[in-house]
Amino acid sequence: MHVDSTGKVSLDHIYTEPTPLTYFSTLRRLEYRIPQAAKPHFEGLVEDYRRATGVAVPRILDIGCSYGINAALVKYDATMDELYERYCDGPQSHEAVLARDREFVGSRTPRAVRFVGLDVSRPALDYALAAGFLDDAVHADFEEADPTDRQRAKLADTDLVVSTGCLGYVGEKSISRLIDAFGDRRPWMAHFVLRMFPFDPIEEVLTDAGYETVRAEGLFRQRRFATDEERTLVLDRLATIGLSPRGREADGWFHARLFISRPREETRPTPIEEK
Repeated sequence: MHVDSTGKVSLDHIYTEPTPLTYFSTLRRLEYRIPQAAKPHFEGLVEDYRRATGVAVPRILDIGCSYGINAALVKYDATMDELYERYCDGPQSHEAVLARDREFVGSRTPRAVRFVGLDVSRPALDYALAAGFLDDAVHADFEEADPTDRQRAKLADTDLVVSTGCLGYVGEKSISRLIDAFGDRRPWMAHFVLRMFPFDPIEEVLTDAGYETVRAEGLFRQRRFATDEERTLVLDRLATIGLSPRGREADGWFHARLFISRPREETRPTPIEEK
């Protein structure tokens, strides 16, 4: 397996297929679980936002949404185990997979949220839209270019911004461009970020834009290491930035932290310092 510049095994190919079959069959073997861990935190943030703002149907921007997994879990109350079973053990043709997902979406009472997906993979976005997981999509790489006028229009009404692992590849440049696209709005944000990727540069951008960021308690397993080489390179990277892997990555798992950012006047929690 090819290792990218961060030390992680490159899994780019699983995000560019016309269906999520390769995505789920690959990640099932690695016990990928972060969307399931994120689900109750996103649901809680939605409820907090409703109470604080009176917005009945928040519009959620999911950065690095791929095939709309977070939307399937939060809006349609799916679980990762359910999705693994559906995509790994069921029919494999594009038509059958898409029909089954449309039937699933039609059989569930959606929660009162709207999901907009942001991703660099057109096939993944197209599938998530066709299946009904996403309400809208923005195909873009804001590390490379500013949002277009059309993209800004789709981003303008964002209430919440979430991500489950893309930050580190998506950096402060993208976050800065998104904040600019939001105009006077300051959506609440919740980002799950692997410990190997320092959040400080993004937090600085958020602070300058009027946000206060805190880290939630605990760590969250993302997936198992795919190879011994990946494990070694990640442990080396953690040592370089001064973080101990003992009881965490040393046990064979990527671990993520959750950062919650809100407009400064709307939050006064106490930051958690990691040792």
